[in-house]
Amino acid sequence: MLRIQVIAIGKVKEAWMRQGIAEYQKRLGAYCRLELIELEEYRLPDRPSPAEIDRGLEEEGRRILGKGSGLLCPLCIEGEMLTSPQLARLLAEAAGETGCISFVIGGSYGLSPQVKAAAARKISFSRLTFPHQLARVLLFEQLYRACSINAGGKYHK
Repeated sequence: MLRIQVIAIGKVKEAWMRQGIAEYQKRLGAYCRLELIELEEYRLPDRPSPAEIDRGLEEEGRRILGKGSGLLCPLCIEGEMLTSPQLARLLAEAAGETGCISFVIGGSYGLSPQVKAAAARKISFSRLTFPHQLARVLLFEQLYRACSINAGGKYHK
């Protein structure tokens, strides 16, 4: 069974988002072994300098790279936009190659260049910018959709 890791910086604060994530986590249990890894966001001052932001991203990046396994797929704006069937194929390929795929969602300042450089594949949901907490809800829904496609389910129409 495919192992999917979702590595995310920070915690989801809004109850409705946590409920949505929990629902898709439950549904995904039928298709894969899912692991959500929430890493603490690097604490920055209220008005951080670019150097402080870079230092924070670097520290978060070290923690991310220490947790990920299998194919590393960070979500970032410069990534490739996939259709749901293409994401389903990516999951099927990961199941056959390494048995594990790790999706990474950065914090409010994004991801470090080191994480992006280590990526097997960078993915973007849109050229629009989304809050990282909302990106997590979108990812869980799309993972469920992709797993359903691979299983021949009727969720994706």
